[in-house]
Amino acid sequence: MTVIRVENIGKRYRVGALEGGALLRDRLAETLRHPLRALRPKRKETFWALQDISFEVQEGEVLGLIGRNGAGKSTLLKILSRITKPTVGHAEIHGRVGSLLEVGTGFHPELSGRENVFLNGAILGMRRREIVRKFDEIVAFAEVEKFIDTPVKHYSSGMYIRLAFAVAAHLETEILFVDEVLSVGDVAFQKKCLGKMGEVAHAGRTVIFVSHNVAAVTRLCRRTMVLSRGQTIYDGDTRTAISGYYIPAESARVGAAYVASAGTAGPHVARGFVETSSANGDHDHGKPITFEFDIAVPVPCGGLCFSFQVVNEDSVPVCHFWILNSDNAFGATAGVHRLRCEVPRPRIYMGTYTLTTWLSDRRGAENLLERLEGICKFNVSMFGTHRDQYDWQRGECVYLEDGVWNVEHNAGENANRPRSSGGLELESAGT
Repeated sequence: MTVIRVENIGKRYRVGALEGGALLRDRLAETLRHPLRALRPKRKETFWALQDISFEVQEGEVLGLIGRNGAGKSTLLKILSRITKPTVGHAEIHGRVGSLLEVGTGFHPELSGRENVFLNGAILGMRRREIVRKFDEIVAFAEVEKFIDTPVKHYSSGMYIRLAFAVAAHLETEILFVDEVLSVGDVAFQKKCLGKMGEVAHAGRTVIFVSHNVAAVTRLCRRTMVLSRGQTIYDGDTRTAISGYYIPAESARVGAAYVASAGTAGPHVARGFVETSSANGDHDHGKPITFEFDIAVPVPCGGLCFSFQVVNEDSVPVCHFWILNSDNAFGATAGVHRLRCEVPRPRIYMGTYTLTTWLSDRRGAENLLERLEGICKFNVSMFGTHRDQYDWQRGECVYLEDGVWNVEHNAGENANRPRSSGGLELESAGT
């Protein structure tokens, strides 16, 4: 049975502040100061947050929804939750709906935890008898029994979030919309949240689940939609969708890529990419080259160390890079952390190369979390005058110029943090 049917939904927003919000006196003063400007026609810039979105969800199905920030995921859930109206198209929903869009919305700081449970439950659509019946379970889940009659303004941020999520997670609805709420609290509570969502998903309830946590999407969803720039670019098997998420269809870059298998547990390299300079996928000798890796961190762990080698056809490493600068630390938050190493003047001879990567905890070989070999195969070919710049009789032992590292925490969330390569170590074969 189809419980959600979305047909050609689109949502348009106006760019900039609305003039209608200005006071009359301010508008009159502006007209007197600039009379000619007032006569000019006003340009109304708009953009489409969603365009031509159509899909169906069957009863009991768990649909994952992924994409970069700004792709339109939250806008779509707000339309389905009747928080905002679509500009075009329509959606049919059959069943009682619950939404976990912004955990804690509606909590009043002056009220106690007990009072806020009833208040927030009512806002989320729970009936009073449902809240009474589930009250002890909610409090136990949030682990705030001692402080349930204390005003929430005295709660720590973790206690506040735990109680808010506990209320939302115990909604009894046929359809549930979940928007990036499994990153709340500490590691133990995140595991509990994921387990609760697993119970909901396996209880025959229909769920649309939005998250940047690839491990959670893989665990909960068999079908996943990928949104990009307000449009659906894929709808189908979760493994294929995640591959499309890490290597977006709109990307015009060429190079060698690696994508991890769906369901990989623990911190791991979810994607590797060597951006080459030639349209045929080869890299022109002597031109700048970029190595890019997406490190998936299901739960915060901190102190992660990453390194990689470029290895020739004889399995001999020709260079080795790793991050030692503490300013480039990553893994303290859950999500996808993008590591980019840009090498302005690489000196790699002609031939075929692959990458070997190491991901470890606390920068120690004894705490190795993952080692990959033979990924991102690429070729280096001769180009232009670079042919005469190096002595081809030196063999395969080559140093690379310093690369410039860039670490983006929770990739896709506009958290770029460019850093210098002060902590970059370089090695060659035989050292």
